[in-house]
Amino acid sequence: MKKYWRESWAVARRILTELFRRGRSLISWMVFPALILMLNGLITAERADTTVSTAFAVAAPPTLVGAALFFSCLGGGVATVVAEREQQTLKRLFLSPLSGVSYFLGIFLAHSVIGVGQTLVIFAIATFAGATFPDAAWPLAIVIIALSILAYVGLGFMLGTQFARRTEDVSALIAAFGVPLMVLGGAFLPISLFPDSLLNIARFNPIYHMTEALTDALLNPDTPLGENGTHFWFLLIFAALMVAVGWISYRRMLVQERQL
Repeated sequence: MKKYWRESWAVARRILTELFRRGRSLISWMVFPALILMLNGLITAERADTTVSTAFAVAAPPTLVGAALFFSCLGGGVATVVAEREQQTLKRLFLSPLSGVSYFLGIFLAHSVIGVGQTLVIFAIATFAGATFPDAAWPLAIVIIALSILAYVGLGFMLGTQFARRTEDVSALIAAFGVPLMVLGGAFLPISLFPDSLLNIARFNPIYHMTEALTDALLNPDTPLGENGTHFWFLLIFAALMVAVGWISYRRMLVQERQL
């Protein structure tokens, strides 16, 4: 166990060091959710005719799991895997005693650190705007955020290993599939504005369940899992499935890389 932790942290530290040296991605991942939160909060306050504090409290959960973590953990995860392949890093890893489990966990840890930073930025801005969240809601909220990161990183592994061969492919994948999913997930528009036809489609969208689960946990502490806990359990199953799919995709990629 100690071996896996040491190797995983070494991988995470290497990825974070490279990101800090470049700086642009980290800055973008912090500025983007801050801007989206402010836009969503101000628009919600105006259109829903509510206070700014309430609007920012409503806008914070979908902004975090629907937009911020999507780009940093899924988009960043895909970009990390593709860059490792382009730079031949994986081939060098074959010569080291590093295990596949440690590599997978290392990427998860690296993006978890980024996700924690985004969480602090978003809720700091929401708190500054007057939003309040009950202390009792945070344990479940933290679990939901962690599950969202797991789901995004696992999906990023699958996309990065099976569908993206070059860095340019990352932008195409995110634009083609990511943006519609974010819109349907409530990252930019409140779910309450959706017509019934879109709501029926959104129920098959994991981002929708992420945003609703976190919203229920933070804004409805009396019933934190919402109606029958559907959103939370969907997210739990989806996260486990994405980790399994990401791991299988990673193993297939290793076989392909060894044959090249």
